[in-house]
Amino acid sequence: EVVPTCERYAVRRLPFARLADGDVAFFERLMPGRVVTSEEEVQPFNVDWLKSVRGCSQLVLKPQTTAEVSQVLRYCHERNLAVNPQGGNTGLVGGSVPVFDEIILSTALMNQIISFDKVSGILVCQAGCVLERLNEYLEEQGFIMPLDLGAKGSCHIGGNVATNAGGLRLLRYGSLRGTVLGLEVVLADGSALDCLTSLRKDNTGYDLKQLFIGSEGTLGVITAVSILCPQKPKAVNLAFLGCQSFAKVLETFTTCRAMLGEILSAYEFMDEKCMELVERHLKLSSPVTDSPFYVLIETSGSNSTHDEEKLNNFLEQAMASGLVTDGTVATDDKKIKVLWGLRERITEALTHEGYVYKYDISLPVGKLYDLVTDMRARLGQSAKNVVGYGHLGDGNLHLNITAESYSHSLLDAIEPFVYEWTARCNGSISAEHGLGFKKKQFIHYSKPREAVVLMQQFKAMLDPKGILNPYKTLPSAP
Repeated sequence: EVVPTCERYAVRRLPFARLADGDVAFFERLMPGRVVTSEEEVQPFNVDWLKSVRGCSQLVLKPQTTAEVSQVLRYCHERNLAVNPQGGNTGLVGGSVPVFDEIILSTALMNQIISFDKVSGILVCQAGCVLERLNEYLEEQGFIMPLDLGAKGSCHIGGNVATNAGGLRLLRYGSLRGTVLGLEVVLADGSALDCLTSLRKDNTGYDLKQLFIGSEGTLGVITAVSILCPQKPKAVNLAFLGCQSFAKVLETFTTCRAMLGEILSAYEFMDEKCMELVERHLKLSSPVTDSPFYVLIETSGSNSTHDEEKLNNFLEQAMASGLVTDGTVATDDKKIKVLWGLRERITEALTHEGYVYKYDISLPVGKLYDLVTDMRARLGQSAKNVVGYGHLGDGNLHLNITAESYSHSLLDAIEPFVYEWTARCNGSISAEHGLGFKKKQFIHYSKPREAVVLMQQFKAMLDPKGILNPYKTLPSAP
């Protein structure tokens, strides 16, 4: 049983109004049949995917249109009721569930594709569209989404944008800050901001959408997205390789970037502990064994003969120079999916270990694995496992520490050590997961005081009553 977040972390409830019968009646008139009040049905919305934080909301609203979101927020603003926007609830930092009794505003029914332009590759859709569904829709038209992540089967595009999700394709297509062309957002007072442009180039005034990308639902509720989608590559190849040291993982990356250039679309790494957990808990089996490190390299291009030749030249070079000791290559969809599963499902395998302390960090690539080694030495027997994997091509390490159950003393041994270590390397304490509830107090390790003050001023301007996703992203005043 997950302890309510407010108890575990001793948070004080802010002076928001409490839900009354009249409020529920108003919402039921506004969207009959889409207001959830039974404790049993509300429960799943209160607990995060990791089962590490839990809220105490008594009400879930499921709007279908921007107009409904607008009316909900206007009402909540007038009544001073706090709101927790929620997409697929796959976040990893406690940002997607309430801390106290905030009303949950779910985008689950806002799942319509509005338009797709096959010439420009621009997709416009509602925020509640599931990432994998969008990708399937686009593939039929010869395109793909510019982002891909392990949670694709349940995460929503609105949540992806609100958290500026990174994932497995960032190396090739860049971040959502570049591929999102426009947004429709409802502000805290219920006013709708239509910046849903479908233009690649638009230099008229401040780029307001950037404020909401990565704002984790604290500045406005994203209701629709306009996003630039790349053409589906005609040829995709995957190499899954074993390396004997992290230095070789790095050297393999340098070589592969030089030799594969424009067709390189992903470079992921995992340590042997990750592989062991994936095999043990998910019964998956790796075609490459007995390596301290594993590397997954994906190429995507328009000419399979050309791509395969490049990849084979690279592999010959990597094998001959001893960078790689063993490996396998996949060209057909089925085998590619199986190999990606080994990397994508690490997060899932870790949840079978008990309680997971998750850290998502950007570091200079050369120092990436040192943090894992240092943490192993520091924690010794007090942790079950300390593992490292992630998007090496982007300098993004996922450091995960598992224990039988949550322990305050173990947390004290990890934090703030992990953040101090990262700050000394001028890294970021959150590469792609965001700050949510769990990391907001540590923002100063990555941002100067002046920057945090400016963020707080934006929050106060756009959400003067503080009703949107309170207790998240920005540090609470001392």
